[in-house]
Amino acid sequence: METPKQNGIKNNDQCIVIGGTHKGKSGIIQDLKTSKTGHITITVLQENGVRFKTLGKNVEVKATE
Repeated sequence: METPKQNGIKNNDQCIVIGGTHKGKSGIIQDLKTSKTGHITITVLQENGVRFKTLGKNVEVKATE
């Protein structure tokens, strides 16, 4: 089975959530995985230490300066 494109998403990238339940939150991408159905799932670590899970399609990687 072919792995889906990850749209430039990598572990330890800064991101902002642009859709879903956690829309507007941001943090560091951790625990990048591809589910059995082919969807990308990630854990986002916020600056305050709180983690949440979301789909890769719901995040946008912040441009590094």
